[in-house]
Amino acid sequence: MDTAKEQLLILLTTPLYIIVIGIELIFSHLKKQNTYTFKDTVQNIYLMLLNGGLDLAFRSVYIGIVLLFFYNHRLMEPIETPWVYWVTLLVFQDFMYYWLHRVDHECRLFWATHFTHHSSPKFNLTVGFRSSVLEPLYRFVYFIPIAWLGFHPIDIAFVYSATQIWGILIHTEKVGNLGFLEYIFVTPSHHRVHHGSNPKYLDKNMGMFLIIWDKMFGTFQKELPAESYQPIKYGLTTPMEKENAFTIVFYEWINIFRDLKQKNLTFKQKLGYLFGPPGWSHNGSRQTSEQMRQQEELEQSNQ
Repeated sequence: MDTAKEQLLILLTTPLYIIVIGIELIFSHLKKQNTYTFKDTVQNIYLMLLNGGLDLAFRSVYIGIVLLFFYNHRLMEPIETPWVYWVTLLVFQDFMYYWLHRVDHECRLFWATHFTHHSSPKFNLTVGFRSSVLEPLYRFVYFIPIAWLGFHPIDIAFVYSATQIWGILIHTEKVGNLGFLEYIFVTPSHHRVHHGSNPKYLDKNMGMFLIIWDKMFGTFQKELPAESYQPIKYGLTTPMEKENAFTIVFYEWINIFRDLKQKNLTFKQKLGYLFGPPGWSHNGSRQTSEQMRQQEELEQSNQ
């Protein structure tokens, strides 16, 4: 199901990625910053290949069958003016991605897939390739309304691929504040916050391309100077106990299974471990991101 447009994107972006990653590596070396490690970079590539392989194997189903079905039964005809069609598709697709990403963070069942992207304690351009391996199996569900409203599945896939380029390039510490662009687009500054495990930064800045959705729906957080808050700590709030090729993909699924095997759980409590926010527990032994924020604010107010 590859298209000429997607192949052109790959042709153009591959040398771009090589160049910008090379520049970031050089600057990191010159400034003696520990931005990259060999193990972390290999893990990022490994997860990218798994995700890409699964997406390639499954796209004939979600593009050629599911999305095409809704497009063939669309509620309205496609927009005739080309630039209006593409701009509308870009905004609509980015809006739906925001909700996909937000659900990935707020529902543990989906966080179990997405957490691999956040499992790196580093933040560099290769982390942008650290994909949520199983996401292609359900991501298309969020694109069904787009096809149903008259946008061709191939065009949806192309725009998603195009916005992913931006989504990869914002994984860097080497770009500071971008001025007025900070009010419109997701920038490296915004995305550094997103990857922070500091309480104030958890589950913030969910957008891929436009930051306006976070500002509209209350999930925006500006990057704060380290001296006024604290340095950003990347990765998970609780690092993985054992990290290898298997656990880096299935670690949180294993934890869910262990939680569900606890004795004397009610049906409602089991649903909480599946569909509640990450960190939810029936006995208060763990904390959700919101509880962590509340505790931090309480501690700060008592100082």
